[in-house]
Amino acid sequence: MMEDFNSETDSDYTSYWRDWFISSRGNEYFCEVDEEYLTDRFNLTGLNTEVAYYQYALDLVTDVFDLDADDDLREQIEKSARHLYGLVHARYIITTRGLSKMVDKYKKGDFGKCPRVVCEGHPLLPMGQHDLPHTSTVRLYCAKCEDIYNPKSSRHASIDGAYFGTTFHSMLFQVYPALIPEKSVRRYEPRIYGFRVHASAALARWQDQYREDTKARLREAGIEAKYIEDTDEDDLEDDDDEIDELGHDTKAEKPAGDAASGRMDIGN
Repeated sequence: MMEDFNSETDSDYTSYWRDWFISSRGNEYFCEVDEEYLTDRFNLTGLNTEVAYYQYALDLVTDVFDLDADDDLREQIEKSARHLYGLVHARYIITTRGLSKMVDKYKKGDFGKCPRVVCEGHPLLPMGQHDLPHTSTVRLYCAKCEDIYNPKSSRHASIDGAYFGTTFHSMLFQVYPALIPEKSVRRYEPRIYGFRVHASAALARWQDQYREDTKARLREAGIEAKYIEDTDEDDLEDDDDEIDELGHDTKAEKPAGDAASGRMDIGN
């Protein structure tokens, strides 16, 4: 990544590090961290033990790096600067200013679209499955199907998930509830000559039951979960449970007897 600045002077390099980092290919998921946030040491608490060459890396990120270092040392400092920026980024994007920047990118679809057909191209959000660095790479979360996916690009797939953390995507929808999409229980059903495949049908029944159990638990906790299909289901009546005004089943009771001949067994 250092070679991108071979045609630039050292002054140019140290003056525009963050701009260069954000505009570099593979870093599209990141937003720019404000300089005021980077220079507030409270926001960097504990990072000095996580990052090698911490002070040099911080100087590089904040555009005050002036060490006359050889290429090997400079490469190590550059690597540490990227790591430091990622760790600070995870903290920044759960602030009011950081969330606002990420919402803008989310609305523009900068993080990609959900590959699930039923989600109809719903925008994704980057997230980490762990908060500790070097544990897992970044994943993409879809708020519509509430599932996570791997990035399509290998450049994005190598980003450390800790640079986004486990809190950001949930925090965003807490602060911006209007962005929460309507949930849907629609799913693809494999069929053979129009009939559902048995294993998939069994799985679908289990998923439906699990959903009902989850909704019951949420109601007990005072939370009402709504699905798009619930409105339609309320308008439908089950013919098997039709009751007349006197409280009797409206379906005719079949007399006992020989069903094949239609004769009634009236006894002796």
